[in-house]
Amino acid sequence: MTTYVSLVNWTDQGAQNFKDTLNRSEEFTKLVENSGGSVREILWTLGDYDTLAIVDYPDDETAVATLLKVGAKGQIRTHTMRAFGAEEISGIIRKAT
Repeated sequence: MTTYVSLVNWTDQGAQNFKDTLNRSEEFTKLVENSGGSVREILWTLGDYDTLAIVDYPDDETAVATLLKVGAKGQIRTHTMRAFGAEEISGIIRKAT
């Protein structure tokens, strides 16, 4: 599995419906699981972003497809980054040296 970190901002529509945020996170988790992935954690944050999600997807295409489905609902905008664990970065360092 490939790990991604998504920084999430609510749209105006998402902010107006803030009371639904837990339901939206449950729907997101089900969507990820149905795509073959898993949600490690969803956190609600203060500052520049409203939430943060750490998610494992089987591949890049599945990650993009899932995030497009979520974004199309109009509640959030995401900034998603590929993340590397210690074992992965160790391999990357070996290749770079």
